[in-house]
Amino acid sequence: MGTSGSKGIDGVGAVSGVGAGAAGLGGVGAGGDGGEGAAAEAWHGGAQLYVSLKMENALISGDLVPHVYGSEPIIGTWDPSRALAMERELASMWVLSFVVPPDHETLDFKFLLKPKDAETPCIIEEGPTRLLTGGMLEGDVRVALFKLNGDDEVLEFGVVNKADLVSPLELAASWRVYKENFQPSKVRGIPDISINVTPTNGAEEGSAATLELDLEHYVVPSPPTAPPNGYAANLAATPASVIQTEALLTNDILLSDGIQSPSSVSAKLEDCTNHKNIEAWATDSSKKIQNSGLIESKSVGTFTPMQKLDGQKGLFVDRGVGSSMLPKSASACSLASGFSFGSAKTMPEAAGAVAAAAVADRLHGSKEDRKLAIVLVGLPARGKTFTAVKLTRYLRWLGHETRHFNVGKYRRLKLGANQSADFFRDDNPEGIEARNEVAALAMEDMIDWMNGGGQVGIFDATNSTRKRRYMLMKMAEGNCKIIFLETICNDPNIIERNIRLKIQQSPDYAEQLDYEAGLEDFKERLINYEKVYEPVGEGSYIKMIDMVKGQDGQLQVNNISGYLPGRIVFFLVNSHLTPRPILLTRHGESLHNVRGRVGGDTVLSETGELYAKKLANFIEKRLKCEKTATIWTSTLQRTILTASPIVGFPKIQWRALDEINSGVCDGMTYEEIKKIMPEEFESRKKDKLRYRYPRGESYLDVIQRLEPVIIELERQRAPVVVISHQAVLRALYAYFADRPLREVPEIEMPLHTIIEIQMGVTGVEEKRYKLMD
Repeated sequence: MGTSGSKGIDGVGAVSGVGAGAAGLGGVGAGGDGGEGAAAEAWHGGAQLYVSLKMENALISGDLVPHVYGSEPIIGTWDPSRALAMERELASMWVLSFVVPPDHETLDFKFLLKPKDAETPCIIEEGPTRLLTGGMLEGDVRVALFKLNGDDEVLEFGVVNKADLVSPLELAASWRVYKENFQPSKVRGIPDISINVTPTNGAEEGSAATLELDLEHYVVPSPPTAPPNGYAANLAATPASVIQTEALLTNDILLSDGIQSPSSVSAKLEDCTNHKNIEAWATDSSKKIQNSGLIESKSVGTFTPMQKLDGQKGLFVDRGVGSSMLPKSASACSLASGFSFGSAKTMPEAAGAVAAAAVADRLHGSKEDRKLAIVLVGLPARGKTFTAVKLTRYLRWLGHETRHFNVGKYRRLKLGANQSADFFRDDNPEGIEARNEVAALAMEDMIDWMNGGGQVGIFDATNSTRKRRYMLMKMAEGNCKIIFLETICNDPNIIERNIRLKIQQSPDYAEQLDYEAGLEDFKERLINYEKVYEPVGEGSYIKMIDMVKGQDGQLQVNNISGYLPGRIVFFLVNSHLTPRPILLTRHGESLHNVRGRVGGDTVLSETGELYAKKLANFIEKRLKCEKTATIWTSTLQRTILTASPIVGFPKIQWRALDEINSGVCDGMTYEEIKKIMPEEFESRKKDKLRYRYPRGESYLDVIQRLEPVIIELERQRAPVVVISHQAVLRALYAYFADRPLREVPEIEMPLHTIIEIQMGVTGVEEKRYKLMD
């Protein structure tokens, strides 16, 4: 059970009198024969045992309260009337927690059930007396049996016993939090999913808890970290091979994600300074690739369809499962951050399973397999670029160095944006050569970037012929592993919609004032591609067939193996472009917010309760036509209480949405941390992203446990309201806004503000509502 987090606090608080009794036990035990070995060393060092006894029975009536009584005065000296009551932790779980020295005297006790009616006799546990030594029960931890109504009915309880060795500092922190802030939870015992729950208190009368009918009244400007808008291909990396040499050498931010240009690119640019311009060098390299010839596919197989699931429900993870807040191995983290595999950059730091699997892939795979190229294949207007943007954002958020290379962007910069449909004809040899040239330039840039430390390149183009794909496979030999990702759409309505969006947004038609003329030209271009299109059947590939809507689609895979390719498949099978809003908000102001303390599980302040009512009013107005929406909260009571006034929607609790675990610092102010643990304070200040609280979590740990939440948010087709905590929402927002991991701990996430993320075919858009100051 431990003392970190809210459970430890509740446990200490539940038996405030036991601490004194435990001290008496320690006095007796200290004079006995105990105190040998590790227990004695721990006791002399001041460490204590934090003991938890739990009883579980889902059928117990609320009229019977489990108690503990036994040989010591603190538990009644075998007097049932003086037995110590256990506290309800869950609907079916009762707990008693207390502190004793490691060498305490053996404690004899039994469980009993005490009716709330004082005149009804107690029911004492059957069987021999239980013995507690060294914080643990002697012998087998048997079930507790109680006979009701004579011998006619037997009630059975499961028994759990645990003992943790904790320091005086941890005990002091937990005790202080209990004394100052502990209030019994108002929401323990409710089911994971509760539909149309009616709040205990009705909606507040008057204007204080109501909103203006026009929700736009509450809109506030979005910060600079908002998701980027505009044509999706413009978010791809700036083409290094087709821009001015001077700009590349002097402006690192031309590379879109803030990573400095690879040394290999700089070296090649220096080598070509005698040329008149960079295009001449690029053209030479392109011709060299073309003269090298084509290769045969090494792995060509039949399609391997995945079994179709009913709407893909439950494909990834049970909604209620989140990572436990346990400290990760420090050695594992140093392994993840310390390896360098012959590149200019070390492996990107990621936590837990993500880091371990990434390290394993690098250690056990060939040099080629350690770099991954996702090569898009498909006709125009099939969603390739949107898929590339989503996949890039997802992999970056997980901590993988990922970059999107869009060949269309290369073509426009090198050849101009005003290319008519004739440029894409299959009987236009100059057009074919020019398009293969820019494709080769983009591939070279991607390989150079990988040699400089990049891990995953997303190569975005039609790549519609086997000849083009063989050229890319030849260039990738010895440099990276290629997985083809083919997007196929057979829905004419979706294709027509995508074509019209293309005309409206693509730079190819920015100067075309006649919309209908642009539409006709693009359709002619599409016909030219359809004449020569050859579906993928070579190498490793993933086929997304009619997956845009997320329903009735198919995902086919061939020759896919490894951790990262597996994660990509999981992500793609849950992705779709159905428009829907996702609303992110912190819980209402809590008592810890008022006192400036971190963590804990306190209730809302009066201001927080008012926000909960205003939020319910907002949700009712914003989602009045969205009856399939759901409300997600953490398992901490400040989020559950914030959601309690909302009616008419299912409510789902996620442990993965719990606030970052602050470990031994739980319940402390930052000033107290600075005073008591100055080294920890300074370590956190230097690197908030990777800093892990003692016996707690880091931001990278939080991102790791949020991956199932992201997958489920991508899978949802209806609106979702996420009521969570500052660190968690920072991590979620960074995913949607495609912010670098280093920025996550500093993202602004104010109280009493709703961030609406609109997901759909045009990408990700943001709007903010501030309901209260």
